[in-house]
Amino acid sequence: MAKSARRVALGVTGSIAAFKAAAIVRGLVKRGAEVRCILTPNAARFVAPLSLAVLSRHAVADVADPSLWEMAHLSLASWADLVLVAPATAYFLARLAAGFGSQ
Repeated sequence: MAKSARRVALGVTGSIAAFKAAAIVRGLVKRGAEVRCILTPNAARFVAPLSLAVLSRHAVADVADPSLWEMAHLSLASWADLVLVAPATAYFLARLAAGFGSQ
C-alpha cells in the first residue's frame, strides 16, 4: 500500500466473494490504514456488516439507507485517499462504465 493511501473507503457489492471483504479490511488495518466500509443490500446478505464494523473499527454504511445520500457519501469520498470496490460484480462494473449512480 502506498504511504499516501492511509484512508480507504471499501465498497462491497453483492456476490459470493463478498465474504473476502473481511480479509481485505483485516489486511488494510494491519498495514496501518483506516478503513470505512459501505455495503450494497445484497452484499449484506453475504457478509455481516457487524463483522466489517468490528474489523474496521467504524460503523458500516448501507447504500440502501436514504440518510446516507444526503451528504455523508460526499464526505466519505472526500475523506478517502483510496476508494476500493471489492468484490465488484459485473453488474456494478457495467453501471459504473455507463455512468449510472443509483437504481
